[in-house]
Amino acid sequence: MRITFAASECVPFSKTGGLADVVGALPGALAQLGHQVSVFVPKYRQTKLEKPTTVLRSVTVPFDDQYRFCTVLDGGIVSGVQFYFIDYPPYFDRDALYGTSLGDYRDNAERFALFSRAVLEASKILGVPDVFHCHDWQSALIPVLLRTLYAEDPAFADVRTVFTIHNIGYQGLFPSDILPLLMLPWDLFTISKLEFYGKVNFLKGALLYSDFITTVSRRYSQEIQTSEYGFGLEGVLRSRAQSIAGILNGVDYNEWCPERDSFIAAHYSVGNLSGKEKDKKDLLRAFGLDDSSELPLIGIVSRFAAQKGFDLISHVADRLAHEDLMIVALGTGDKEYEDLFRRLNKQYPKKLAVKIAYDNSLAHKIEAGADMFLMPSRYEPCGLNQIYSLRYGTVPIVRATGGLDDTIETWDPRNGKGTGFKFTEYSGEALLDTVRLALTAYKDKNSWQQLMRNGMTRDFSWTASAREYVKVYERARMTPKVTVDTTED
Repeated sequence: MRITFAASECVPFSKTGGLADVVGALPGALAQLGHQVSVFVPKYRQTKLEKPTTVLRSVTVPFDDQYRFCTVLDGGIVSGVQFYFIDYPPYFDRDALYGTSLGDYRDNAERFALFSRAVLEASKILGVPDVFHCHDWQSALIPVLLRTLYAEDPAFADVRTVFTIHNIGYQGLFPSDILPLLMLPWDLFTISKLEFYGKVNFLKGALLYSDFITTVSRRYSQEIQTSEYGFGLEGVLRSRAQSIAGILNGVDYNEWCPERDSFIAAHYSVGNLSGKEKDKKDLLRAFGLDDSSELPLIGIVSRFAAQKGFDLISHVADRLAHEDLMIVALGTGDKEYEDLFRRLNKQYPKKLAVKIAYDNSLAHKIEAGADMFLMPSRYEPCGLNQIYSLRYGTVPIVRATGGLDDTIETWDPRNGKGTGFKFTEYSGEALLDTVRLALTAYKDKNSWQQLMRNGMTRDFSWTASAREYVKVYERARMTPKVTVDTTED
């Protein structure tokens, strides 16, 4: 099968979040299954390519004010996957991918409309796939374009589209007057199509026009069909319920594995855990804490935001600090939560330390050196750190939502089964009670090692997820093209 990915970021070329990890890993897993896969991403300032060649010197993208002419670069074949980069410096040669600390770039609609049109035009020359697999709002116009402006184009007559929601909280909302600039017909601006409370919603368009929709965990695929988690699109999703699947993200165990991790002080395995104690001491030293302490150590690696549950942490932070534990936190985000951790570090310097930064090396050290890993998210489409933690024998403490609920099994000391600790109620008290439960369990060293080994033997590699995506592609190809008439919001 020929599959073309279109996404706004992809490791190792560009990254702001988990989307990049998925687009960097899933195509390779599909190629290993024998499929022909290509990936299109923008060529950003941060994208580093070794001796790229130009495969298409000029791709024309019409706008209402003037034409734009972009170039397609050949990024080579990596792990059996062909990479292409859409190069248009006025839009993509910038300090960041989507915006600055002051907010999103004002021309994001034009930037990613150009990207979407360029992918379609380039595909007609470089190879039309059986399936376009698009990701998040930045590539959401591809399904819309294929069923509107390109509907009569014979090149795409047999093409199907699969669209993956990585986080429905980001939808691509723009003023209605963007439609004529993007050369999109005004009849798309209706409640049954792209109109959303007076604005144009790119993500909504993809949900309506794609042949099949996926998201990154089974639980999240259910949650987004509710008013609590649907961000206003729950009605659209319920209308497409028969064409939605939740497929759990995989992880790259070549990078995240304590037996060969190049960032950690000592390697260890499920059969020999002795190296983990050395990693704990190394982590404590890295954060300026007492490396002789025998207190249980909780690690946090996260964006500091309410969505990640930091409002809960703030409610019980001082009581947490008075428990018999230590905490190390790594991340950046909202100022109020950065300031919270700075204050806690100043007030409890021997028990709590923080690094306000993005540091991949230190993230690996936390996964290896911590005893527990805290993820109290309000919602979490999939989550990767809890899966990394399992492989490192670092016991997750999570809220039972989205992928966190799908990947963590509640520990039962009576039968020795389970991989972590979960709470359901979104409250600081529930978080604190669950941490205390984990601290109690930690005191029984033999039982705790069984809990660690349970997690370390779980397999969340990409192979199983890739096979599920192949089933989706096949299902999309076997069904008639989706049509959009009067779907209710």
